[in-house]
Amino acid sequence: MRSIITMTLISVAICLPAAGNDVDIMERVEHHYADSNGVKIHYVTMGEGPLILFVHGFPDFWWTWRNQMDGLQDEYRVAAMDTRGYNKSDKPEGVENYDMTLLIGDVAAVVKDAGEEKAIIVGHDWGGAIAWSFAMYMPEMTDKLIIFNLPHPKGIAMEMAKKEVQYNNASYARNFQKPDSHKVFTAEGLASMVSRGDADVKAKYLEAFSNSSFDSMMNYYRQNYPRPPYDVIPEMPRVTMPVLEFHGLKDTALYHHSLSNTWEEMDKDFTLVTLPDVGHWSQGEAPELTTTTMRWWLRSRQ
Repeated sequence: MRSIITMTLISVAICLPAAGNDVDIMERVEHHYADSNGVKIHYVTMGEGPLILFVHGFPDFWWTWRNQMDGLQDEYRVAAMDTRGYNKSDKPEGVENYDMTLLIGDVAAVVKDAGEEKAIIVGHDWGGAIAWSFAMYMPEMTDKLIIFNLPHPKGIAMEMAKKEVQYNNASYARNFQKPDSHKVFTAEGLASMVSRGDADVKAKYLEAFSNSSFDSMMNYYRQNYPRPPYDVIPEMPRVTMPVLEFHGLKDTALYHHSLSNTWEEMDKDFTLVTLPDVGHWSQGEAPELTTTTMRWWLRSRQ
C-alpha cells in the first residue's frame, strides 16, 4: 500500500501550485482558540468588516489561504482555521471524532468565538466538503458560500456511481480509508510535496505537519468518504444562499464532470469559474484571479 499511496501523492503533487510570488502573513495575524464541545480549534484573523472564514483541506493548514486573506483584509475580517487534527488544533483519537457533524460544529464554534452569528464560508478540498455541509445544515449561519475544487457532494456521489473516471481517480481515497494508511506519511514527505522546492514554504509546512496527526488526516476519509455500494445517491438539503465555485480543470483527484447539474441543488444564484490550466490547489495556483473574483462577486451581492 505504501507504493500505491506514494505514487498517488506524486501524481497529486504535479497539480500543486508553484512556490513563490505569494505573501507571508504569519506575523500579521491574531491567534485564537474556539471551544467545540471540548475540542480546541485554532484559527487566525486579520482585517475588519464582515467575517470570511476559510477552511483548508488535505494536506494543509490555515496558511494555504494567505493570498486570499491578504487580498481581502482591507474590506473584511478574514479568518482561517486549522481543522481538527491539524497544526495547532486538537487531535482527538478515534475515527468517530471526525464525523462530518462534528466538523460542521467546529466551523460553528469558530464563527461564534469570532463574535458573529454568521459568516461567508470558504472551503477547499475537505474544507470544501465541510463548507458545503455547513451551508446545507446550518444555513442560518452561512451568509454566502465559496468553494475551491470540491464539487457538490451529491455530484461526486453520482460520478462515483458510474464507476468511470471519478471512481478510478479516487483509488487513493479508498487506500486512505484503510486502518493503517496513516503509517506511510511523514511530515517531511508531506511538506516536500506541497512546497514544490521552496525552502521557506517547506519550513512552514514542516512545522505545521510535525504538529499534526496523520491518523486524524486519514480519519476524514475513513469516516466521511463514500463507500460501496456507490449507487446509493444521498439526499441532501438544498443550498439556500449564493454560491461561487472555482474548479481547476487539471484536478486529477476531483474530476470536473462532478460539477454537472450542481445548479439543480441551488435556490439562489450559482457562479462557476473553471480554470483550464489549474489543478487541485486553485487558491495557490491562481491566487490573483481567485482573490479578485471573490472581491467582485462579494461586492455585487452586498
